[in-house]
Amino acid sequence: MARTTFRSFTKNLDVTDLRWMPGEGFSPSRLRIELLSGLTVALALVPEAVAFAFVAGVNPLVGLYAAFLVGLITALIGGRPGMISGATGALAVVMVALVAQHGVEYLFATVVLMGLIQIFAGVMQWGKFMRLVPHPVMLGFVNGLAIVIFLAQMGQFKVPGTMVDTGHGMSGGEWLSGSPLYLMLALVAATMAIIWIMPRLTKLIPAPLAGIGIIAILVIATGMDVPRVGDLASIEGGFPMFHMPFGDGLGLYGTALAPFNLETLYIILPYAVILAAIGLIESLLTLNLVSDMTNTRGGASQECIAQGVANTVTGFFGGMGGCAMIGQSMINVKSGGRTRVAGIAAAVFLLLFILVGAPLIEQIPLAALVGVMFMVVIGTFAWNSFGILRKVPLTDAFVILLVTVVTVYEDLAVAVVVGVIVSALAYAWNNARRIHAKTYTTPDGAKVYQIQGPLFFGSSEGFVELFNVKGDPSEVIVDFEDSRVVDQSALQAIETIAAKYEGAGKRIQLRHLSRDCHRLLKKAGHLMIDSDDDPEYQVAVNYQVRTGILGGH
Repeated sequence: MARTTFRSFTKNLDVTDLRWMPGEGFSPSRLRIELLSGLTVALALVPEAVAFAFVAGVNPLVGLYAAFLVGLITALIGGRPGMISGATGALAVVMVALVAQHGVEYLFATVVLMGLIQIFAGVMQWGKFMRLVPHPVMLGFVNGLAIVIFLAQMGQFKVPGTMVDTGHGMSGGEWLSGSPLYLMLALVAATMAIIWIMPRLTKLIPAPLAGIGIIAILVIATGMDVPRVGDLASIEGGFPMFHMPFGDGLGLYGTALAPFNLETLYIILPYAVILAAIGLIESLLTLNLVSDMTNTRGGASQECIAQGVANTVTGFFGGMGGCAMIGQSMINVKSGGRTRVAGIAAAVFLLLFILVGAPLIEQIPLAALVGVMFMVVIGTFAWNSFGILRKVPLTDAFVILLVTVVTVYEDLAVAVVVGVIVSALAYAWNNARRIHAKTYTTPDGAKVYQIQGPLFFGSSEGFVELFNVKGDPSEVIVDFEDSRVVDQSALQAIETIAAKYEGAGKRIQLRHLSRDCHRLLKKAGHLMIDSDDDPEYQVAVNYQVRTGILGGH
């Protein structure tokens, strides 16, 4: 099965997206848009990657290398052209404890294992389960994400150099005040104004790139004393170097390599599973969001495999791993990036910044990049949700608010899982209340119960309460034509009712159940009435090995 899935993955890989937008053909203007969009994304990636490296407690180059490698590989083979991947804060907050206790080489080993888990998830096509995420969860996720992106920019309003290493990542710092704060806010506002006005004047240059460029030129030309990229950390470095994180001795940054044994596996496996899950959830949600914005479809399983390959490779090249970045993906889409070229260009530009462009990039004012991210926040937040909250059912409104709050105070993956669970429970409760029955008596004196609504674990108790065993005649017919028997609890409820009638010395007949239910219930000695329109769902076969009464309709 795995071989078939992998062949279908490689067969469906749309390499035409490596060149241009599907159906558009060659266009110099399209290439210009893609390259400029990639440059804009690369500029925005630098402070993000450095900041997330600080959060994880590792060297800034560890975050930059991850942004380059993960971004490049997912751009090449990912399931959604136009998406941007790199080091993310959602993963960094999980990594910090591992790095603090065991060192960065254990992190590299964890990233390798994380990638292998994601590849397995992609081959097994587990990405399709993202279809179970309801719209209220997506709405809350988007709003929570916009708030998270906004709050993440607050660190840029602190005095450079005042961050301290707490042993659990970089934190603290003194807030800007007085003239430096006012100047920072003015430059942020100017950047946002340029981004808002630029599309109305010309579309030759992406508005975010124009905002960064104009403000950077202004600051450098006038020598304004404002925080710049170089104040965070130096981004200068060489090519990522291949190395094995397992073995004896010291690794890339002077810390001990991870021994290749079971003890190491016990340490890194829990982190790898959590990181793989968070990375895939965030990536697949980003895929859905970008697909909705561009009115195109993405491949969930292909994206899982691409993320896995990217992280596996990154772990062997000294990167902290990563996943899709919704903020940068929004910048790319808003700047006109639609194909794989933009993502590839962003990764290549980022590498060039590291190799040769560090002195120039380090002069870019942080205010310009903050302004870009604030515009991303405005564009990402679903402002119509305020109106939606007043119109949708209370349960959906609660889910939207719950997912938003959990996203801000916990992380994206936990928020989505919580939202899906609450939505599923609400759905089960609503369906459980739908079970009822219409009754009538046949000319022969038999009482017929026509079951209405789904019969499953949530409604099984209500189903049992529908029957009046003592007051019913000696012959009873239960008709499931307008119902559907879903799970084992439903079959157990039918068995319970049948046993009660038999215990009372009465005859019960079951009608319009699937053939599998026929066979299972006949084994228990209950009478089935065959009908030409009995359904053929064939769901029960998966349960027959474990018990003689389980099945589905």
